[in-house]
Amino acid sequence: MKRLVIAVALLAATLSSVHAETTLIVGDQKGNARAVMEAAGVLKDLPYKIEWKEFAAAAPLLEALGAGAIEAGLVGDAPFTFAAAANVPVKAIGAIRQTGDGLALLVPKDSTVKSFDELKGKKIATGRGSIGHQLVLAALESRGWTPADIQLVFLAPADAKVAYSRGSVDAWSTWEPYVSQEEVLFGSRPVLTADGLTSGLSFVVATPNAIRDKHAELEDYLRRLTAARAWALNNADSYAQTWGKLMNVAPSVPLNWLQRSKVRIAPIDDGVAADEQKTIDLYLRAGLIKQKLDAQTLVDRSFNDAIGKGAGL
Repeated sequence: MKRLVIAVALLAATLSSVHAETTLIVGDQKGNARAVMEAAGVLKDLPYKIEWKEFAAAAPLLEALGAGAIEAGLVGDAPFTFAAAANVPVKAIGAIRQTGDGLALLVPKDSTVKSFDELKGKKIATGRGSIGHQLVLAALESRGWTPADIQLVFLAPADAKVAYSRGSVDAWSTWEPYVSQEEVLFGSRPVLTADGLTSGLSFVVATPNAIRDKHAELEDYLRRLTAARAWALNNADSYAQTWGKLMNVAPSVPLNWLQRSKVRIAPIDDGVAADEQKTIDLYLRAGLIKQKLDAQTLVDRSFNDAIGKGAGL
């Protein structure tokens, strides 16, 4: 019996050591996940390592995921759909719900434009396949317009910022933290938000290989991220300070974002799948994707228990 106890103890120690040496490579957008997890203090006792990779937008993050350079990340439902239609190996393992104010179509503070309707025939910058693109398409469809009624200029966020600041485009359809940065630091005005137009849905995503080989690590990561997001709902000031330092931005920017966004992690349920299907159908009608996708095949519900534990459910 004593030998068995010793053998079991040695095996447990070995497994623990192997687990501790595991590295989960996570793509982040503007410090989004890392900052909230650091601020909430949920990264202190990790039984594995997280290697963070920073991206300016979802498109390059998903490209890196498709190339195997990262294993997980956070992306909006629109670029997720765009990537899935391009056969990028990716699954949604958790949903991110938030208010729609942080997805907006902005105009400069001195612009005479007061509404989306006044942008007919004007130039609007956004990322192709991004949630900003999704917002514009939804706005066009709601008015019975077509993409030909405006001039879409597809640019990455850094290039869109330059074009917008120089007046080369009339408006910029973008997301947080870019929206808050423009509002707080430069006085930009939103003439349209996602409220009533799109679901504001985003996803925690992972590769099929990571889901197969690092399921336990992904479960733990999701549990901690969910707990951190729940903490942030009542601690926006602390989160804003951490995010501001990490991104070298004045805390007033993330505070503006966080106080209105009400970000939370949610399990993949029927409502999430239905909202993702709406995005798929919008992109199909707009001709942005060519084949009909089934949202149910793009999600993995095996992490729902971990999210529930993180939320204290």
